[in-house]
Amino acid sequence: MWFLPFLGLFVGAALGYLLNIEIPAHLVKYFSVAFLAALDTIFGGIKSIQDGSFEGILLITGFFTNMLVAGFFAYIGDSIGVDLYLAAVFAFGVRIFSNISQIRHNIISKYFKINRNDNNE
Repeated sequence: MWFLPFLGLFVGAALGYLLNIEIPAHLVKYFSVAFLAALDTIFGGIKSIQDGSFEGILLITGFFTNMLVAGFFAYIGDSIGVDLYLAAVFAFGVRIFSNISQIRHNIISKYFKINRNDNNE
């Protein structure tokens, strides 16, 4: 089941490559922030599947809400002359790497049957 987000990401990337859609230069900031928001949602969904707490409605609403809010912040930042989109890039980057780290730990722990001890003994 956790392969579905990767499948969607792959199909979307393939379509984007094959259709050769060019993004206007003035929209690149918005696209980059929206793309990071989408990746954050995908990896968060994968992590929640592994944790057993996946809810489809949360994934869908989080996907669109994160993209819209991040795009809005980038727009407001452009309007006042501040690179506010960098805050979203930083926040999503931290969350993406955190989710990837937790996904990796879950996969390795399951594959090698490693018990995670919080006591580090």
